Amino acid sequence: MKHVLSLFVAAIFAWAFTLILNPPPSPPWATAPPSRRTCVFFEAPGVRGSTKTLGKLLDAGPGPPRVIRCLYSRCCFGIWNLTQDLAQVEMQGCRDSDEPGCESPRCDPSPRAQPSSSSTLFTCSCGTDFCNANYSRLPPLGSPGTPGFQGPQAISGESIWMVLVLLGLFLLLLLLGNIILALLQGKAYRVRGGLEPEPEPDSGRDWSAELPELPELCFSQVIREGGHAVVWAGQLQGELVAIKAFPLRAVAQFRAERALYELPGLRHDHIVRFITASKGGPGPLHCGPLLVLELHPKGSLCHYLTQNTSDWGSSLRMALSLAQGLAFLHEERWQDGQYKPGIAHRDLSSQNVLIREDGSCAIGDLGLALVLPGLTQPSTWAPAQPQGPAAIMEAGTQRYMAPELLDKTLDLQDWGTALRRADIYSLALLLWEILSRCPDVWPDSRPPPFQLAYEAELGSTPTTCELWTLAVEERRRPYIPPTWCCFATDPGGLRELLEDCWDADPEARLTAECVLQRLTALAPPQEARTFPEGCSHSCPLLCPEDCLSTPPHCHSPL
Repeated sequence: MKHVLSLFVAAIFAWAFTLILNPPPSPPWATAPPSRRTCVFFEAPGVRGSTKTLGKLLDAGPGPPRVIRCLYSRCCFGIWNLTQDLAQVEMQGCRDSDEPGCESPRCDPSPRAQPSSSSTLFTCSCGTDFCNANYSRLPPLGSPGTPGFQGPQAISGESIWMVLVLLGLFLLLLLLGNIILALLQGKAYRVRGGLEPEPEPDSGRDWSAELPELPELCFSQVIREGGHAVVWAGQLQGELVAIKAFPLRAVAQFRAERALYELPGLRHDHIVRFITASKGGPGPLHCGPLLVLELHPKGSLCHYLTQNTSDWGSSLRMALSLAQGLAFLHEERWQDGQYKPGIAHRDLSSQNVLIREDGSCAIGDLGLALVLPGLTQPSTWAPAQPQGPAAIMEAGTQRYMAPELLDKTLDLQDWGTALRRADIYSLALLLWEILSRCPDVWPDSRPPPFQLAYEAELGSTPTTCELWTLAVEERRRPYIPPTWCCFATDPGGLRELLEDCWDADPEARLTAECVLQRLTALAPPQEARTFPEGCSHSCPLLCPEDCLSTPPHCHSPL
């Protein structure tokens, strides 16, 4: 073992000596600080969104490109547009997180999307200072007029340095492998000699002590499976319940969702009711943390719309109750001396909305929900804050993700408001799905079979790239038939409502309270009293059984 360690130290000194003799050529702008990544920053005129907030711009000369010091990652990116054999830089800057591909020392672009038939966008991620100044290869090269844009040049000094560095890395990895092997052999020797191995650290090892057992809890059948949990139908003291069972690897997700459900004041008719948390499983070998929730036998909104159509009154009831539940989540409020923070859901989809016995909706699955910064929170209130922009921009079902989440241009300066607006975009897609199954808005009273939002355009399993091209680049939205504009008390009101909710500009979208007022205005006066209470909130004038089975396209991760 001592011999291996001595070789390891010798290799480190040899590698350091190599770097001293052959230092890499530094860019002319600055020298990167050791603690933060430094990247080239450039945004072409007319490019939507900005990544300027992901770092600190440094003075580096009168014109572009500039230099940016990353705040949240050690990863640079670049985007080039290849048009008619000419490559033009579109954006350069810092990534919001160290995602796959950031370990590359060079900018190796790969195709991302085709804005038109004659052009292709290429992107790269890389993890060395100023690595995004230029790409390593992209046939064919061109666009000499682009600011700061130069074709790659073969420099013999750089090539020699790269060979030496790679050789040093190979030797280092080889010696690290030997050290790990020696440690494993020593551990095996201790076990054979009767010594107990040291326990592995486990961040969730105390989860069991904080939860009670419920012997009377019965598991019946699986109604949904996802990446982090399995949902069962069951019974607790004679009451039908939904049991969300988490594996041991998902203890952190269990704790986060439980903390949200247990917030003071989080009780609402149109939010799935939390009953208790427990531990256990369907069998003695399946023991883990559990969330016990209210069961809605009619199933998800997706399942219900697949199996049923709804007249105008029933469709409006679903829409109003959905908007009311979201408005309650978003609202920061004090009630009976208890503080309820604003909450962004971040995973609104027709799979995560359930149908109650009265035909109204209840929003469920708070697995990705996030407590938002508040204005009236008590001084003792200290919720866990998201760790960096990657945690803020984490979202659920891609189909329902707002454009600013798809292209990662969410406003990180006011991320609480930004996440509320992203929820409104998802709400608009759900309203469209509800209305698409209402016979009263179709001329022959025969709506087509149910399709998820964008399913007609992209199919049942769209890729991120396809969604980005459709929703961000082309700014397209689900089709609104002309007959929708001739129905209800306000001609054109449905189209206007949807367009004001899924607007490409997040700042132009309505709030959930404004959606409530718009929907209430669409209800005939004699029917308005039959809808959920609380729909008369004021809004600024310029406010910018068999049912437990799930259809195939209604499955999604929890």
